Amino acid sequence: MPNALALFAVTARGSAARCGLLIGLLMAAMLATASTASANPRYASIIVDVETGTVVHARHADARRFPASLTKIMTLYMAFEALERGEVSLDDQLIVSPRAAAQPPSKIGVRAGSTIRLEDAILALVTKSANDVAVVVAEALAGTEWQFARDMTERARQLGMSSTTFKNASGLPNSEQVTTARDMATLSMRIMADFPSRYAYFQTTRFSYKGKTYRNHNKLLTRYEGADGIKTGYIRASGFNLAASVVRNGRRVVAVVFGGRTGRSRDDHMVALLNRGFTQVAALGVPTPDRLPPRNPVRPGISLALATGAGTQVQPETASEGFSLVSRAEARGVVGWTVQVGAFGRYELAQGAAAAAVRHMPELLQGAQVLVQPTEHGSDTLFRARLTGLQTQSTALEACRRLERQHSTPCLVVRDGV
Repeated sequence: MPNALALFAVTARGSAARCGLLIGLLMAAMLATASTASANPRYASIIVDVETGTVVHARHADARRFPASLTKIMTLYMAFEALERGEVSLDDQLIVSPRAAAQPPSKIGVRAGSTIRLEDAILALVTKSANDVAVVVAEALAGTEWQFARDMTERARQLGMSSTTFKNASGLPNSEQVTTARDMATLSMRIMADFPSRYAYFQTTRFSYKGKTYRNHNKLLTRYEGADGIKTGYIRASGFNLAASVVRNGRRVVAVVFGGRTGRSRDDHMVALLNRGFTQVAALGVPTPDRLPPRNPVRPGISLALATGAGTQVQPETASEGFSLVSRAEARGVVGWTVQVGAFGRYELAQGAAAAAVRHMPELLQGAQVLVQPTEHGSDTLFRARLTGLQTQSTALEACRRLERQHSTPCLVVRDGV
């Protein structure tokens, strides 16, 4: 019996030792994992509620990081500005220099001496993240990529990106080309607010050029409900980066992640952040007028019709801009023709699209009333961007023809009040 008790005691001590060892190993593994995650020198993230400008999550958001191909968001911003100023058109053929053709991948392989249409260049940057095309655009807009990078940095400062410096147009490795998660969130919000009709390029899931089809590197577009942009990026020094914009239940968030160890793990982490972010955004409640960010001004001289239905009040900052605000009923009383330039998930994007159309076609659309008209689309609300009160059908048709041909703006002509 004593021998049995001794054997039991030894066995028990052995089991306890093994159990303790297993627990110790498990705790060590957990600590190692946590340490590895926290020690990732490339990681940074931020989530912003676009409606209120509230940062609902931030980690190392102001730490300097390498942007990689998130740089191309700024390259596209500069291209969109040149289009808005009329300095270039979407049909312009851009010349490919030997330097551009020699850029390392990712690329579409444009040849030195050939040309590429500007709109194709935009789509190549959005989907394939083509480094060769980034240099083509830079040289077309500024003469040299070096000068273009200086222009990018100056414009970034004006946009409030105080911690960002660009040295090239592609995001290829350069120790001095740095940014922050906060700056990239700022840029993402500015490009959609400043160019609402062109922001739709970021929704492109595939692009065909000279017999080849390129899929968008941003897999979140097809993986995460409500995702509509913006851009991925990777170099060895940065890890896998992603700036994303998502709309759910009428609310938009912009999120940025730097330093993913793989593209898949970065996307998984972004999904987790977005899920958490939308929960926090919902807790903020419905944004009130005094919490909304300033909207893009509409061209002076045109009136603004906010078609929100009876009893809905116009936001004070919109009314204070000095435009003549009319109700839906008043808008229906206008006799003439309407041009619709898109339907958007946010009021300010619709307003911006209508304002951009007026800037493009002042001789045809001056004096029209801007009507932002909500309409139910399944469980969501879309806002139609419309310009009402055009006197003749021929004027409306000509405006649409030019908007579609010269600015790739989707356009529809309807009778006023429809």
